[in-house]
Amino acid sequence: MSILAAFAVPHPPLIVPGVGGGREAGIQATIDAYCEVARRIADLAPETIVISSPHSTSYLDYLHISGGTGAHGTFAQFGDRADGSRVAYDQELVEALCRAADACGLPAGTAGERMPELDWGVLVPLHFVQEEYGRRREAGCEPAVYRIVRIGLSGLSPLHHYQLGQLVQHVADELGRTCVFVASGDLSHKLEADGPYGFDPDGPVFDELVCRAFQAGDFLALLTADPGLCERAAECGLRSFQIMAGALDRTPVRAELLSHEGPFGVGYGIAAFTPTGAAGSDPSRAFGEQYEAWHADDMARRRAAESPWVQLARFSLESYVREGRRIDPARDLPDDLAASLPDELFSTAAGAFVSLKKDGQLRGCIGTILPTRDTLAAEICANAVSAGCRDPRFDPVDADELDELVYDVDVLSAPEPIDGPDELDPTRYGVIVSASRGRRGLLLPDLDGVDTVEEQLRIAARKGGINLDESSVTLERFTVTRHL
Repeated sequence: MSILAAFAVPHPPLIVPGVGGGREAGIQATIDAYCEVARRIADLAPETIVISSPHSTSYLDYLHISGGTGAHGTFAQFGDRADGSRVAYDQELVEALCRAADACGLPAGTAGERMPELDWGVLVPLHFVQEEYGRRREAGCEPAVYRIVRIGLSGLSPLHHYQLGQLVQHVADELGRTCVFVASGDLSHKLEADGPYGFDPDGPVFDELVCRAFQAGDFLALLTADPGLCERAAECGLRSFQIMAGALDRTPVRAELLSHEGPFGVGYGIAAFTPTGAAGSDPSRAFGEQYEAWHADDMARRRAAESPWVQLARFSLESYVREGRRIDPARDLPDDLAASLPDELFSTAAGAFVSLKKDGQLRGCIGTILPTRDTLAAEICANAVSAGCRDPRFDPVDADELDELVYDVDVLSAPEPIDGPDELDPTRYGVIVSASRGRRGLLLPDLDGVDTVEEQLRIAARKGGINLDESSVTLERFTVTRHL
């Protein structure tokens, strides 16, 4: 058996005494569970420890695997230069993993290394592992030498992350390499109002979801977690856990939730998964296939529930991408779509934004504050094409992506000037921040992760290249009617 065990662990730097300065005593349950994980890893004596980290090099559309001979890092950015790690990479496994990814078309590999130094998502688990190995050396027992494989996360789908874990399992087996997988990642960062990130009601909901999944070994729940919930909870570990799940594909496991706590407003969960049978021997744990079936049903359900506004936006973008034509909604619509559209789309004019998401991540968003066309229907059609093909933050949508897109259409009220931030509410009003030389930044209301007026203003100002302290700054607010 190549994957000897897998562990989900958090990575708070303050758990390291040189950083915590005594504060680490506030998460003693996490420390105790971490020490247990380190003991188990030392007992297993793996040849390779594979660590996935949210703080390693990350890209929206590519899963990065650190290349080279090795790396080092310290906790210097947290005030502790004395504590750190220097590791050798398992180059043979990395190269085999890259070849396997290339062969199956998974966008993963060693290109584009931006963070050669070890990040704290890797350093924290290594701190405990190295401490345990050091204790054993002092006791006269020389532990086996291990090497590291370091993997970053991406904006790709849960299935892509799971598939990378499957490749880790496959390549380790091919090489006859004994491995332990360590999935580094915190849970919600919004568990307490006085925590560093504040409170959101979905923070505890997310932690409960993950802890239940850990306790039951239910990896499908980790793949199907609602992206909006995850965004509102401000989690960082879910995709790391998804890779880990793939490394245990079709493998029967004993699942244990060793600890969970969140005294500083951040959820720290530690879980252990020990194989109880051979990899591939339990088809009921083929969670990648189960996710694909769930996802197909979920997208079909969403498509069936789309409002006429969204159906119009979808038809416009799909016509442009597939056929290269811009439609005129007054004459180019299929009969069934034309019959479903309300009269107000053709009798009114208004500003509108069209937003696209793929795999829970923003894929494009373009809109108009005030109407630029004769009808709202024409406004939506034009902005749908712009969101898919003209948003400078993204490559144009291609035909293969169209069925995976989820649309929002926001219809804006006329903006009204306000005297100051006291007249804003990020759940009710969008904001327009304007300054001299025509600079303007806009942010829609009720966005996941934007909970305060201060955040709303900061983001809108940044989009317009505006310093909020400028004397020329003016504010406007507007409401939206959101169609899903």
